[in-house]
Amino acid sequence: MKQHIIPVLFLVFYISGCHQATFKPTPNPNPWEDNYLAISGMEHYKHWGAYNVHDPACKKIGGYYYTYSTDAIYNENRKEAAEKEIPIGYIQIRKSKDLVDWEFVGWALSKIPREATEWVHQHSGGREATNIWAPYIVQHNDVYRLYYCVSAFGRKTSYIGLAESPSPEGPWDLKGCVVRTDNESIMNAIDPSVIVDPETGKWWMHYGSFFGGLFCVELDPATGLTKTENDQGHLIARRANYRKDNLEAPEIIYHPGLKKYFLFYSYDPLMTTYNVRVSRSNSPEGPFYNFSDKDVRDTINSFPILTAPYRFEGHSGWAGVAHCGVVEDNGRYFMLHQARLSPQNQLMVLHIREIFFNSDGWPVVSPERYAGTTPRSFRTHDIAGEWEMIRIIEPLHERQLEAGQILWGEGELKDKECNKSFKLDLRKNGSAGTNGKWSFTEQKQILKLTIDNEEIQELIIFAGQDWENEQETILFTGLDSRGRSVWGKRVK
Repeated sequence: MKQHIIPVLFLVFYISGCHQATFKPTPNPNPWEDNYLAISGMEHYKHWGAYNVHDPACKKIGGYYYTYSTDAIYNENRKEAAEKEIPIGYIQIRKSKDLVDWEFVGWALSKIPREATEWVHQHSGGREATNIWAPYIVQHNDVYRLYYCVSAFGRKTSYIGLAESPSPEGPWDLKGCVVRTDNESIMNAIDPSVIVDPETGKWWMHYGSFFGGLFCVELDPATGLTKTENDQGHLIARRANYRKDNLEAPEIIYHPGLKKYFLFYSYDPLMTTYNVRVSRSNSPEGPFYNFSDKDVRDTINSFPILTAPYRFEGHSGWAGVAHCGVVEDNGRYFMLHQARLSPQNQLMVLHIREIFFNSDGWPVVSPERYAGTTPRSFRTHDIAGEWEMIRIIEPLHERQLEAGQILWGEGELKDKECNKSFKLDLRKNGSAGTNGKWSFTEQKQILKLTIDNEEIQELIIFAGQDWENEQETILFTGLDSRGRSVWGKRVK
């Protein structure tokens, strides 16, 4: 019998081209647990890693990502800390080589600077400052500048100070006051973020809160303090009614490829419906414009909205997902923010999400936390499967607030305040769900999706970790036509 010999090149083509394996989510354990009650005691502080993180700011320094955050601790017990000689102080410092595994370095300062406490005490009717909030780190030549703020809760009696060190881990020398405010001030001196204009070399600090809105003031590069003494800057963003429409936590970055400045900020109360919005400008000092090309100094509800409380299946969900910092490394951008584990919303965990920029130049963020997944490209047949989607929308429930925050006893989300996932089948024939359709552009790794008669033109596809199911999978993120985030992950 005559044997038929198949050429080797044809075999290679047949195996690798015609019968490529379709992607399936693969098991992959999470880097750490979300619930840290077992190590929440003060004596476990060296193991906190991504735990007890509040108001993070991050910079890549040498081979490490350094994160500085408010000294907020679940079930804090200062008496116990003193008895056990734990060096608890103010401003937590962490470092990581990969944005996944974090080493708790310690605390930057051992006490609140005296000048700051005296200012708050004298201008708040005798109320005391009990903590240091929202630090920000920036490098100037061989010196690291650590900005910090001290305030009396719910008052405008606030103080932004500056400390410097030759090392990102300290020790720190106090350099004085940058901006301070009292009850007569329009603004509130908290939540600093600093940026340097690459073209002019000018330094700008953005800061502020529900009191009056967000402001921008020019700094002196030589000192890190305001260029003009006692200058409090100019308005860049505000909301209509600060007692119920909270606005705070500015974070300013520059994207050299887009030649745009992006101003991230947080809406609503931090323990529940906290969410991240973003605007952009051609200049670091503004004006900044939103998704509808409106100046955010207006009092409208501004979009895009990037994060908000959410819950995928198989998890209790997250609240308080805002007050973000942004770090860039070799052209990749990541958002760091606090998140509170539902339903009690007391445990504070660091979330890190990769940022992508769509074709319209707007940032969008991953639906899942970063876990170091190796980037890869996908083919059209990889997209077909069962997905979970979340449509991120703004909080709709009206709450009674004080100083932009919830009242005691209202620390849990109401049912309609959490963005919940729903299942969606993307079939091989290009249909989606009951009356939708989808298509995928392999060259750009872009998914186009139509559901419920709404067309979502640009969903960015990428590989990532499904934390709820502990598996590596395909994710997508994008914005709908109204500037609301659209998230998805393939689950089967």
